[in-house]
Amino acid sequence: MTEKDFLQPVDDQVIRQVKTIIRTARYGALAVLDPVSGAPLVSRVGITTDFDGVPVILISGLAAHFQALVHDPRASLLLGEPGKGDPLAYPRISIATKAVMIERDTPEAARIGARYLAHQPKAKLYIGLGDFRLFRLEPQSASFNGGFGKAFAMTAEHLLSKADPALAAAEAHAVEHMNEDHFDAVNNYARHYLQAPTGNWALAGIDAEGINIALGDDIRRIFFDEQLSVPEDMHMTLVKMAKTARMALGD
Repeated sequence: MTEKDFLQPVDDQVIRQVKTIIRTARYGALAVLDPVSGAPLVSRVGITTDFDGVPVILISGLAAHFQALVHDPRASLLLGEPGKGDPLAYPRISIATKAVMIERDTPEAARIGARYLAHQPKAKLYIGLGDFRLFRLEPQSASFNGGFGKAFAMTAEHLLSKADPALAAAEAHAVEHMNEDHFDAVNNYARHYLQAPTGNWALAGIDAEGINIALGDDIRRIFFDEQLSVPEDMHMTLVKMAKTARMALGD
């Protein structure tokens, strides 16, 4: 028997599970190639995603994996958080990527940086330091292990979402507006759609397929019923979700 004999078919449920892991990850293991020896080098890195679902890291120019990515952009990223018991029983995904460094002081850097800070607020301490750079880790292929006997070969298209510049440009204002003026609605999102406890939940990101909300280090994912197409959809969808949650909760 070959490896292909053990692979399971990729369906919508698997894709949603994988996207949830990627979108909610705060950290991962990044494997690069040492530019001197050529040997594998693994580091723990903070993670967020760009609007289209591409993983994003922020690293110092002093880090060994920074120099490795500049020399050879090929890298592998492992995501998936274990819980109690056997760590190998928990889902994880290994993504073969190509790293693309984002130039500082550009509109793209500002937009992606805002997404990174919404997901990783503690990075405010160092994101502005001169030697730090953002990298997009653009997926080439992936291997998803959903637990014992659940192996899937995935393509980049399975992992990514709609990349719409107009939608992406509208995100930062929407996140700020919801967190400052409608934090009660965000809390209701958590309570209704995720059956999560009441708390100071904050919107940590919006993309074409859903939202991330955070309470401290706890980040969770809510998918939209329908994918966003234009910036106006963002406002209308968030309002509709707020009304649905409020009515269901009786608030």
